[in-house]
Amino acid sequence: MFHVGGARSALYNWAVARQAGGTFVLRVEDTDTARNKPEWTDGIINALAAIGIHEDDPAFEGPYFQSHNAARHMEAGLRLYDADRAYYCDCTRQQLRERTGSEHLGYDGHCRERALTPDEGRALRFRTPDEGETVVTDLVRGTPAFPNSAIEDFVLARGDGSPVFLIANVVDDLDEGITLVVRGEEHLSNTPKQQLLWEALGAEPPRWAHLPVIVNEKRQKLSKRRDKVALEDYLADGFLPEAMVNYLMLLGWGPGGDREILPYEEMEQLFRLEDVNTSPAFFDVKKLTAFNGEYIRALAPEQFAAACAPWLIAPHAPWAPEEFDTALFEAAAPLAQTRLTVLSEITACVDFLFLTEPVREEGSWNKAMKPGADALLRDARTALTTTIWQADELKAALVTVGERHGLKLGKAQAPIRVALTGRTVGLPLFESMELLGRERVLARLDAAREELATRAQAPS
Repeated sequence: MFHVGGARSALYNWAVARQAGGTFVLRVEDTDTARNKPEWTDGIINALAAIGIHEDDPAFEGPYFQSHNAARHMEAGLRLYDADRAYYCDCTRQQLRERTGSEHLGYDGHCRERALTPDEGRALRFRTPDEGETVVTDLVRGTPAFPNSAIEDFVLARGDGSPVFLIANVVDDLDEGITLVVRGEEHLSNTPKQQLLWEALGAEPPRWAHLPVIVNEKRQKLSKRRDKVALEDYLADGFLPEAMVNYLMLLGWGPGGDREILPYEEMEQLFRLEDVNTSPAFFDVKKLTAFNGEYIRALAPEQFAAACAPWLIAPHAPWAPEEFDTALFEAAAPLAQTRLTVLSEITACVDFLFLTEPVREEGSWNKAMKPGADALLRDARTALTTTIWQADELKAALVTVGERHGLKLGKAQAPIRVALTGRTVGLPLFESMELLGRERVLARLDAAREELATRAQAPS
């Protein structure tokens, strides 16, 4: 699944590429065969498309597959070996542990001067300079410096001859003409090693930009084991892609001023990597949900109806297809649009219109059906038998019924709402009654009274 952090990185890359008239390169790093399936690549492409990054756009290039370039990776490693910038090592992890007394210390350089030749089981290691420091020019973080003495002689190719991530990345970047790398800050520790490889291969490193880590409400880094992190999961729950894009762009950056909700096209023009913060970015689901509600309310009626469509059919909808009435939904849609924060809420919002009997929430029933509810439902039924069937007339009738029982409208309508919709909250009651029609309203009031009588006779 596509991590929201990856989505944010992609959007930042996309904005910079399009600003500069450059190219956004999608590379699938598929050298780990256990984590490589074609459908996962399709998932990445589909997720990118959902947030507006389309492979048919002139600014999009790829996907390239790292596994297709393995020969070039190894060729670069051998070139470094021939130039004495790398050497072969036959140390095992057990030997290193015995020499250092720890599993956590880096490589101790034991094979640096042994002049081992290539052979099975021998890893190829980069010869890190003994002195000086490697300075990374980072558009977000300035110029962090890394003492070379703290950088171990890292592996370029394993004992079986397969190249590792570091050299594969550098060679692919070189071959694909990468001039800017925008990624999460967890990769910053790799950057001095990659920069050393760029320089050793005789090329100028790209510009770097390491984005702030995204954290949850406990200020812990978002984790797929603990948090909801997949872009697809949010979209499946009814978050609009436009709202997700808007919110993701603000995880570490802001357009300035008080505005936060604005179209991507405008954010793209305003975005600057130099303005990205270094502080952790809090993924606030409540704020995202509020954003989404704003975007839902801004939809044109036909857009809203189309966006709701997936939640109006199986497996989301609890009604049979033949029970769904398109015209009735279109009449209810404007009432629902002002209340939804995620599109998936539409099912529960309108289900009372299409089900023979409403879904009765036990908590709502117990909350609304207090002593005196039966008498109120009885009088409401009597009043509604002859009331003109328009929302304002229905409201006036129930105001009168409520006053007769010493109740303000808010209290008086609670048992009626639950009788008709099964819930204490939902669409405006009187407009809902108008949509349901007199016959169904009266039948549900009768059914609620029968249920009250049944419960009253049940043994306690």
